[in-house]
Amino acid sequence: MSELEVAVDDGIAEVRLNRPERKNALSLELFEALAAAGEQLKGEAGLRVVILTGAGGDFCAGLDMAVMQSLAGRIDEMRQRLLTLTEGEVANWFQKPCYVWQELPVPVIAAIEGVCLGGGLQLALAADFRIARADARLAIMEAKWGIIPDMGITQNLPKLMPADKAKVLMMTARIVSGQEAAELGLMTRLADDPMTAARDLAGELKRRSPEAVSGIKRLVEETWAMPPADGLRVEAEIQAPIIGGANQIEAVMANFQKRAPKFR
Repeated sequence: MSELEVAVDDGIAEVRLNRPERKNALSLELFEALAAAGEQLKGEAGLRVVILTGAGGDFCAGLDMAVMQSLAGRIDEMRQRLLTLTEGEVANWFQKPCYVWQELPVPVIAAIEGVCLGGGLQLALAADFRIARADARLAIMEAKWGIIPDMGITQNLPKLMPADKAKVLMMTARIVSGQEAAELGLMTRLADDPMTAARDLAGELKRRSPEAVSGIKRLVEETWAMPPADGLRVEAEIQAPIIGGANQIEAVMANFQKRAPKFR
């Protein structure tokens, strides 16, 4: 079974995270598949809209804990991946699965239900529009594990909410409902059936000139925030010395052992 399903029909691509037994948590394979799918869709003739969603009633639970455990002994490798860019890229290996959707010239819609946590929310934030159920559960979860959100958040969150509210969500890792997320500006709208609403919006966007729609996306992406290379580099430079440090390891161990952390 593929961890990522991509189907294109009449100019609309539906990209579905397909690890329902893990609430679509991000495995290393899924990281690769998301980045590859976005790159492939850049060359899809006649593509007009992309819809991102998750199988089994959840969007994405964030990084799979098995991945975190497998990388625990490879901190130097992780730091190298954070600080190394492939030629021609502005996003590193960890950022590419999210940032690639902002690189697409066509609009991207995230249809969200269930959990949308950590890297899952950063993936959703990379979409142009987010449609969620009111009872969805969302969080910028990285501070719980002693790290910063670094999967492209500098390129989208500043467009959606004031800095003080963003810092509260990021620093506390608080879980909010879809309803509260909409009130905070994180969601475009709420719907009882986000996928149906996403398909309806995709159909509406298809009725507009593709040049106008792509031009508007480019206008906003290039003028609303700092240049991607600058923001993405800052994320990586802050994360590299944090990850694998004593306090980050303590945050992880405290979570696994279900106790209060003791930071240095």
